[in-house]
Amino acid sequence: MSRENINDLLAFLAVAREKSFTRAAAKIGVSQSALSHTVKHLEQRLGVRLLTRSTRSVSPTQAGQHLLLNVGPRFEEIEAELAFLSEFRDKPAGSIRISASDVAIDTVIWEKLVPFLSAYPDIKVELVSDYGLADIVAEGFEAGVRMGEQVAKDMISVRIGPDIRFAVVAAPSYLADRTTPEAPQDLVGHCCINLRLPTYGGLYAWEFEKEGREVRVRVEGQLIFNSIFQNLKASVAGFGIAHMPEEIAEPYLADGRLVRLLGDWCPVWQGYHIYYPSRRQASPAFSLLIDALRHRR
Repeated sequence: MSRENINDLLAFLAVAREKSFTRAAAKIGVSQSALSHTVKHLEQRLGVRLLTRSTRSVSPTQAGQHLLLNVGPRFEEIEAELAFLSEFRDKPAGSIRISASDVAIDTVIWEKLVPFLSAYPDIKVELVSDYGLADIVAEGFEAGVRMGEQVAKDMISVRIGPDIRFAVVAAPSYLADRTTPEAPQDLVGHCCINLRLPTYGGLYAWEFEKEGREVRVRVEGQLIFNSIFQNLKASVAGFGIAHMPEEIAEPYLADGRLVRLLGDWCPVWQGYHIYYPSRRQASPAFSLLIDALRHRR
């Protein structure tokens, strides 16, 4: 394969993963017009359309998706092998992209990452905040971070945080002239702050469990966010009842700005895990990061 073909394929893979010519061009350091010309040239040479373009988005065609899933991982394997050569350097080096929720980044990853970055200045870490359970292989991530129940079975998974308990909370000002909910079904009559998760295709249904009985409740309210931290701010401000990890609500529960509700209905879930493909050749930099993030009881 000629060098030109390889460069054209890499250009296509960048656009297919980013689903944007603008973002892909910025990432690989070329102009948007040059990148568009390169992809068109590749499509003409192959005789098949690889991308569907609209004024707002770019997405792979069936042929493009096939190329992304079958050719993309081979380039990743080459990059991983090249990164593995850093083992022969005096200092580990490389770039690691990780998909994680903002809560995982804030409550688990960041505290462990600070000393790691100081110890290994030649290792670059990119954290992408995402609630959508990204396909880490297709989107070019080395790893993802999710709660244990959400990790695919074909992935290697390493626990990086303790078990998580969620809490249902509200400000005293919101509850002042309202009936306090005693069961999950009582939330239907309240103003609740919703969370939109791409993975669920819409608004997240609040999950509860008590004495082996599982209940899901779809709540209604005036506000919808796609980040739990905004839900926290809105609940403290008295805009309604919110559902969030206990850890981020704890300071506000401790000083009385929030009140815990339905405590006996909130189960404990498996904590955050970092996961990555089983076929991935772990570079020294990646192995060091996994060890630094590993949960130690």
